[in-house]
Amino acid sequence: MDRKIIVIAGPTAVGKTALSIEIARRINGEIVSADSMQIYKGLDVGTAKPTLKEQALVKHHMIDVCLPEKRYNVADYVSEASACIEDIFSRGKVPVVTGGTGLYIDNLIYDNDFGDFELDEGVRDSLSNRAENEGGKALLEELSKIDPETAGRLHQNDVRRIVRALEIFYSTGKTQSYFIKNSRVKKPRYGFCYNVLSCSDREVLYKRINSRVDAMLGEGLIDEVKNVLNSHWYENSTASQAIGYKEFQPYFRGEKSLDECVGILKQRSRNYAKRQLTWFRNKKEAFFYNVDTEKNIAESIIDLYSKGE
Repeated sequence: MDRKIIVIAGPTAVGKTALSIEIARRINGEIVSADSMQIYKGLDVGTAKPTLKEQALVKHHMIDVCLPEKRYNVADYVSEASACIEDIFSRGKVPVVTGGTGLYIDNLIYDNDFGDFELDEGVRDSLSNRAENEGGKALLEELSKIDPETAGRLHQNDVRRIVRALEIFYSTGKTQSYFIKNSRVKKPRYGFCYNVLSCSDREVLYKRINSRVDAMLGEGLIDEVKNVLNSHWYENSTASQAIGYKEFQPYFRGEKSLDECVGILKQRSRNYAKRQLTWFRNKKEAFFYNVDTEKNIAESIIDLYSKGE
């Protein structure tokens, strides 16, 4: 069990935080977040960060590590998260990697070369200009013909990742999914016990998502959104891609009611969960659990980890 991590992955609102805290407390572990938006300071309620009370129960890493106006990519995450894992190992504890950003988890475990390519800046500039003029929908349709596997995991609003996937293809002649698959022949950075949470009934997950959005409203989401949208950095930042903020722009512009924008947020969150499920469904190395029907999931995961599976 030396240098072996536990991974708790799955879609938004499925219960990763509570389960990972329970497991970490029971096995002398610490949590390493794998969420591409919880890294940003000030994006708290809208990204469903673990509360301060939850973070006090178990030490958390990779939360609030970056100012929202800064650019942050997969390579940055792997570098910093790997350092956190080494530190946890050095103190005789178990890293519990928890989150819903599959790309972060995959790159942390495997050595995916595409993060370090010297890509053609001219291609990047051209694609960025096209994104501004044609929109994300057009570029996503183009990507779906080139790399349907990657395109199926992305939303048309996720322009940055769409551009990145096209950039990889036009610079190398190979798709992003190709490089991800071929990285599997290499030895992983760590031993791992990979676990994915889901629901046997998709409607149960959707109800959990809707309830989480309602809870966020009671926790001050609207005030946080107002501050974020009025920030000097918002329009040109990676953090602006976070679901939970841009959905309220029509409300603050007086174009839609609050209830309408809440409905949009719930729908986009459900769509995001679908894309997450698509990503994790292909993980042949993972163990899958349905939180709506299975009991003692923490016990099962700890048992698998202890047996070295």
